[in-house]
Amino acid sequence: MSSWALVFPVYDPTVRKLCTKPYPGHRRRHRPGCPNYDRKAGCPPRAPFLPDTLDLHCATYVIYNAFLIGGHARRMKENHPGWSDRQAYCCLYWQPRARKQLRAKIEGFLRIHPGLKIITCPEAQGVNVTATMKLIGIELEWPPREIAYQVVVAGKAALRAMEAKL
Repeated sequence: MSSWALVFPVYDPTVRKLCTKPYPGHRRRHRPGCPNYDRKAGCPPRAPFLPDTLDLHCATYVIYNAFLIGGHARRMKENHPGWSDRQAYCCLYWQPRARKQLRAKIEGFLRIHPGLKIITCPEAQGVNVTATMKLIGIELEWPPREIAYQVVVAGKAALRAMEAKL
């Protein structure tokens, strides 16, 4: 089974607002949402929009990793019987392994498609990842309970992005 697909990404700049939504039960109520919002260059509102980064008239791909988070959470609860579901599903324990898997898939993709630009946080650039993945027959779970997908977008750099480097 391939870990990438040709797709026309669903572009919707309003998805960037997801970065400001509060996390359920998050202790930082004074600044809800992702801690990288307005702090990291690749995150909203500083992140460029997708059409400014990729040439959407050329082939565009999603590269994805399907991490079996349900099995991971069950193993964590077996190893730590007193843990809550929230602890067992905590991203601190599964994301490093999943990111390593995704990096390997990106490297394999780039061997076949050299020179393409990778967008590692497509939501920050206005890609509705849930709707885009649905186009290739993959339904994302929110919140993920069995499979957590990590998704990046790849394509030819937009002329505007190339001119900005000069």
